[in-house]
Amino acid sequence: MENIKISLKDSSIKEVKKGVTVFEIAKEISGRLAKEAVAGEVNNKVVGLLHPVHEDAEVNILKFDDEKAQSVFRHTSSHILAQAVKRLFPSTKLAIGPAIENGFYYDFDSEHRFTENDLEKIEKEMKKIAGENLELERFELPRAEAIAYMKEREEGYKVELIQDLPDDAIISFYKQGDFVDLCAGPHLPSTKLVKAIKLLSLAGAYWRGDENKQMLQRIYGTSFPKQKLLEEHLHRLEEAKKRDHRKLGKELKLFTILEEGPGFPFFLPKGTQLKNTLLEYWREVHRKAEYVEVETPIMLNRKLWETSGHWYHYKENMYALKIDDEDFAIKPMNCPGGMLVYKTEMHSYRDFPIRMGEIGRVHRHELSGALHGLMRVRAFTQDDAHIFMLPEQIKDEIKGVVKLIDEVYTRFGFKYRVELSTKPEDSMGSEEEWEIAESSLKAALEELNLPYKLNEGDGAFYGPKIDFHLEDCIGRTWQCGTIQLDFQLPQRFDLTYVGKDGEKHRPVVIHRVAFGSVERFIGILTEHFAGKFPTWLSPVQVKILPIADKFKDYAQKITDQLKENGIYVEIDERNEKIGYKIREAQLEKVPYMIIVGEKEQESNTISVRSRDHGELGSQEVEMFINKIEEEIKNKTL
Repeated sequence: MENIKISLKDSSIKEVKKGVTVFEIAKEISGRLAKEAVAGEVNNKVVGLLHPVHEDAEVNILKFDDEKAQSVFRHTSSHILAQAVKRLFPSTKLAIGPAIENGFYYDFDSEHRFTENDLEKIEKEMKKIAGENLELERFELPRAEAIAYMKEREEGYKVELIQDLPDDAIISFYKQGDFVDLCAGPHLPSTKLVKAIKLLSLAGAYWRGDENKQMLQRIYGTSFPKQKLLEEHLHRLEEAKKRDHRKLGKELKLFTILEEGPGFPFFLPKGTQLKNTLLEYWREVHRKAEYVEVETPIMLNRKLWETSGHWYHYKENMYALKIDDEDFAIKPMNCPGGMLVYKTEMHSYRDFPIRMGEIGRVHRHELSGALHGLMRVRAFTQDDAHIFMLPEQIKDEIKGVVKLIDEVYTRFGFKYRVELSTKPEDSMGSEEEWEIAESSLKAALEELNLPYKLNEGDGAFYGPKIDFHLEDCIGRTWQCGTIQLDFQLPQRFDLTYVGKDGEKHRPVVIHRVAFGSVERFIGILTEHFAGKFPTWLSPVQVKILPIADKFKDYAQKITDQLKENGIYVEIDERNEKIGYKIREAQLEKVPYMIIVGEKEQESNTISVRSRDHGELGSQEVEMFINKIEEEIKNKTL
């Protein structure tokens, strides 16, 4: 039989028989790899383990720790969920069931209203199906036959999906036992690889996300190849519940969202204090990096949004209104306003780079079902910046932005990973411009020795981008910082500068955020620190607790001293027992408590208790103030 050459991830070449499967290649590399293999990549396309390779190719074996492998694993798990539901509730109609981050879901149309008790039964049936070791077999049908096949099975939602595909499309299905689902794949070779399953919750979901269509029942779950991995994940979920920023935001009196403004957060005094501290830090970092700060209007006319391209590419996310019979829109982004600021005066090549920051209020329409505390809102503050530069300055400016973002995230104790996203299908600009933009971003990352993941086709419509994904203290990731290189808006807004040759030229623009949405960043910080903010960030840094009424004057004297030194302090003058006051301050997660009684008043000292380290004993007031000032100045964690 004819042989083919396989290039592996470590750059080695293997000669194998033509038609060999990805699993057989894994087995030839090592028995352990074959045992741990979940899926494969052939020429950068994710495939199942039983996928045959018929020609020379690059092959990568994917284990469960790879996100792409997890997607295949969880997609198969969603099919097992659908099969279990059909076994237990045969009249149920199937909608869609994708893999999602850390799990999967499936949407069902059923006359039966699912309950928490049903989840236990369905989960038990799923484990039974996994144990049956059912092979997942792929087969294909022409479009007309596929429609007839799904009509025969009375799966109307699947029929609708197929009808939306081109007339000449070949439609693929996956069969496991007596269950068949419309699916592009790929999948695990067998259900037996899904060793640990947990159904997590129920929710409602409109068919195809359209609130005018049928409301379906969505079941969320997760799955792993080992029970231990599932238990670790469930522990993280429990930890996340304790850290839920919505719960802590209410307890710590940071913010609220009222029925008068769904998706529009109200920041309370302590939350506003926290937000202002963050923004002061932002300004400090940007002053050092030689940014200037501007402010642009919250609402601008249709002509501007047509010029920027947002009216055509982003209008469904914008809030529009009429003023004096003219269309206006509330800004979903700060960028176009920044372009207008640049145009207020002529620029020379000597002016560059111009680093222009803006803490701008933006509004974006989100479906009500997608709203989630501070993490997904309709109004938020974006810490934007636009850097106008010469083409030869691109790489250095990108490196400068990466270093600034690194400084910010390190300050809060975050680790992060980087992703580079390239030209999407719906894009503006020439292939040449995109090539220059993408190669500049790659070169900057490589010169900084910063590992990155490539996301083909996931860039913004006006340019490629670098995204920063933070990892919090319980291992969850959050996408926050972004760097986007843009050749398009300078053209659309006719931005120019006078070059060395005396002629007009076009500048290049970097769009970038560090926090992203300041509101969302506060939500992430609240969960990362479990509400126990470091001293420099805490809305209340010290709580003073007099033991009895007769020590209130001394407590007030200490309070005034701390306030004079810029320390955020509160005094608890309630006529309550000191043990109760201490417990209350602990629940408020205040970094330091000062307890004052007779001994402290007589010796002109204070008794200090730390949130994180317990009793610190008796101290001189000046010594304590110096310690707090040092923590705030150094922004220690």
